[in-house]
Amino acid sequence: MTQKATYKDAGVDLDIYAESMSRLPKLAAGTFTPRVMRLDGGFAGLFRLQQDGKKYDDPVLVSCTDGVGTKLKLACAAGKHDTVGIDLVAMSVNDAICCGAEPLFFLDYVATPKDDPDLLETIVAGIADGCKQSGAALIGGETAIMPDLYRIGEYDLAGFCVGVAERSKIIDGQTIQTGDRLIGVASSGLHSNGFSLARRVVDLAGIKGTEVVPELGRAVFDAMLEPTKIYVKPVLAILNEFGANDGVRGIAHITGGGLEENLNRILPAGTRLQITPDSWTVPPIFRWLQKLGNIDDGEMSRVFNMGIGLVLVVKPERFDAIRQLLNVFSLENFDLGRIAVK
Repeated sequence: MTQKATYKDAGVDLDIYAESMSRLPKLAAGTFTPRVMRLDGGFAGLFRLQQDGKKYDDPVLVSCTDGVGTKLKLACAAGKHDTVGIDLVAMSVNDAICCGAEPLFFLDYVATPKDDPDLLETIVAGIADGCKQSGAALIGGETAIMPDLYRIGEYDLAGFCVGVAERSKIIDGQTIQTGDRLIGVASSGLHSNGFSLARRVVDLAGIKGTEVVPELGRAVFDAMLEPTKIYVKPVLAILNEFGANDGVRGIAHITGGGLEENLNRILPAGTRLQITPDSWTVPPIFRWLQKLGNIDDGEMSRVFNMGIGLVLVVKPERFDAIRQLLNVFSLENFDLGRIAVK
């Protein structure tokens, strides 16, 4: 007689999966805002756009999606999974804020080769942390168990953010003018870009992730896994104080492509960047990787953020006041230069 086939034999244990799912609602609920409509056990997440104290004249929904890239390989090698969820949220909400949008809610997708309640709980706890930092509600997600697609010890993440902005207050860079000033806001390190190169450099040098490097002042794993900084609340405070397209005329999230490539995406015709060389502090992780891998300056600048995670293009009259407000939020910031005639 042919043996009966079961899902468990195929690599998916529904009982363990149910245990994993039972741990997540509490984590998500900790991120809920008053506009979340509870639908426990439902097939979708519900969110009220209009509510007392939150009214829009002409609301525009802003959507973003991203992942963490091969930083996940490093997290798996280190056995440290509590911060990649913050990275996941940051990569989307930091994009949304570039349009002047308030992130409303977030959804995650976690794919693993087998059921692992502890791992999933740790990852989602990080996602919930990132949601709290950005003010977004974690209203849903998907956990996929795919034993034939992912190797044991690995997993993948994707995130999806929806935000809102008044149509009249959307920031698209078109109001940028020559003479506008550039404020660079410091990154926390590598953030979530360039890890394929960073990992290769470290691997080729034969350096163990647990090794404490004097230039970094800590272990390699700790330095490279530093979570991405989330800029949402400080930027929303700046926009509330100085106005979109009045005080702040453009915002760029510095990710893959580096400083100039990402800033050039928002510049209107007839303008160009005039960045002052050596006007900001480059964190040690970048200089260490460059020396270790003998990487050209141009390659470094195209692959990594080099210490600048976000750039605000502001009216000259608002420059000092906006920098002061960034200081209130303990965000190190720099005078990067200005916008010039092309």
